[in-house]
Amino acid sequence: MNLRKLILAGESVTLDFKKTITSCEKIAKTMVSFANNRGGRLLIGVADDGIIKGVKSEDEEKYMILQAAHFYCRPQLEPYFDEITVDDKIVVVVEIKESDSKPHYALGEDKKWWVYIRVKDHSVLASKVVVDVLRKETKGDNIFLEYSSKEKALLEYLNTNDRITLPEFTHLLNISKRAASRILVNLVLMGVIRVHTTEKTEFYTAS
Repeated sequence: MNLRKLILAGESVTLDFKKTITSCEKIAKTMVSFANNRGGRLLIGVADDGIIKGVKSEDEEKYMILQAAHFYCRPQLEPYFDEITVDDKIVVVVEIKESDSKPHYALGEDKKWWVYIRVKDHSVLASKVVVDVLRKETKGDNIFLEYSSKEKALLEYLNTNDRITLPEFTHLLNISKRAASRILVNLVLMGVIRVHTTEKTEFYTAS
């Protein structure tokens, strides 16, 4: 692994820098977001600006990671560790594989369990629609597309508009949030529409 080249590429959907681990809750959030997406790596001993600081104690950092993975993530995660020495500084590399047991939840500082996904270089709280998509994908549920007037109205809307949000969809059809979410989940799983999550909003587009 070329550590400098990896750092040069910057933080991303699959890469996060941590100078040190200070909170099991915070690191659990990042690890869960990797597991719920395509997996990713944590570089511990690397500052946010990419400068290699090294860790004071690799054993202490690994202990914190394992505590977070086993007690602050549900289902538990199993991180893979590697150590790289650069200019006499040790960087701990933690790899989190994409999970086949999605969704994973992280225990927050509010003592509640939350699902996170990775959006660019941030771990973002997943909406109920995304959580349902992750859950049904994992279970391998058979989805049968019910092409009713509601689905037809949504697709016709997306044929003339770039995107739609859940509140806009509920307003368009004058249906409950729950009913709208169920339709969106099924259409996402069928590959008919795509869900896009940003730090500020979530919206849907035609595939």
